[in-house]
Amino acid sequence: MEQTLSIIKPDAVKKGVIGKIIDRFESNNLRICAMKKLQLTRCDAEAFYAIHKERPFFKDLVDFMISGPVVVMVLEGNNAVMKNRDLMGATNPKEAEAGTIRADFAQSIDANAVHGSDSLENAKNEIAFFFSTREIC
Repeated sequence: MEQTLSIIKPDAVKKGVIGKIIDRFESNNLRICAMKKLQLTRCDAEAFYAIHKERPFFKDLVDFMISGPVVVMVLEGNNAVMKNRDLMGATNPKEAEAGTIRADFAQSIDANAVHGSDSLENAKNEIAFFFSTREIC
């Protein structure tokens, strides 16, 4: 079974759609192995998104991710990384297929409701960023 990281971003938390998003995961055979709601610090967000540090959108991304609480989860299932990415839809909600999380709940390419690991390797690193092994069951 694969594991992947999912983050419900501040815009979706503020809209009150945490449960609806979780239902999408569980209805598609992605089991939640760990979950917590937290407020990222600037340092947390900068470290998590360090791969984008030189990109022009980095500051706006960090500012957005610290603008309110997030829900971080470890999802587990067959092909969890790709299944989660399919459920999320395209980064830009205007390009996301109908019925995907971003098509249904995202406001813009910046406030796009969710983050999901893009590879197994990144999933392992991202999961370790937020969770200790004993928190994952």
